[in-house]
Amino acid sequence: MTAAATPTWDPAQYLRHADHRARPFADLLARVPDLPGDPARIADLGCGPGNVTAVLVRRWPTAHITGYDNSPQMLERAQAYAGATAGGGRLDFAHADAEAWAPTQTYDLIVSNAALQWVEGHLDAFSGWLDALAPGGTFAFQVPNNIDAPLHALMRELGTSARWKDRLGDVLRHTDSVHAPGVYLDRLARLGCEADVWETTYLHVLEGEDPVLDWVKGTGLRPVLTVLADDPEARDAFVAEYRDLLREAYPSAGYGTVLPFRRLFAVARKEA
Repeated sequence: MTAAATPTWDPAQYLRHADHRARPFADLLARVPDLPGDPARIADLGCGPGNVTAVLVRRWPTAHITGYDNSPQMLERAQAYAGATAGGGRLDFAHADAEAWAPTQTYDLIVSNAALQWVEGHLDAFSGWLDALAPGGTFAFQVPNNIDAPLHALMRELGTSARWKDRLGDVLRHTDSVHAPGVYLDRLARLGCEADVWETTYLHVLEGEDPVLDWVKGTGLRPVLTVLADDPEARDAFVAEYRDLLREAYPSAGYGTVLPFRRLFAVARKEA
């Protein structure tokens, strides 16, 4: 992403929907095969506040796991999970920007949960990351694949309107921030991997007042909130306009508000 669009993250806001956000990671890990190393060496690229990185310990209790992120706020929150694990492994965290991350050691698993959509040109990074895998190692990731959903389409429409385009027209994610499933399959297969790529649409039932707005405040709206942080009046005006659009697009029912959310998954195993 460009420097102007790099968001400032709010771990507390992100974690307000932690259960919904963690479920795809569990579904991704369920398809990851056994790892070649014992103890395994694992990298979590874009680890955020560390709550899902800690889930890796349950599957690989003896592993040395490092979570990487470029957000100081997220890394500070993640430190609560750092240290020796009950199974004899270790969990730690380090600063790294996925756009420039070049592994300096060998990993049995490189995993990324809902982060690569923020990494411009991430397809071109796959070759170097796969080179860092041990024979028989796995690269696995999931990304939101709903950039055409009202959640994002309305944000882009508002952000490029006459009132906002000068300040916000260049800060939002583009429609090509995530590629079609076949593009990932082709790239991973051509790099010599046995690749499994699929999509799942989750129907998240959210509770509370304006829950879809609350959800997106933790993720897709962060660039807008960052750019307008020094102008609270403008920030509140944009959020109010966007909130009204979301209320119409995602009406509340008696049992909550349904947010359909499509995600793309890939598990690529390097030849042993």
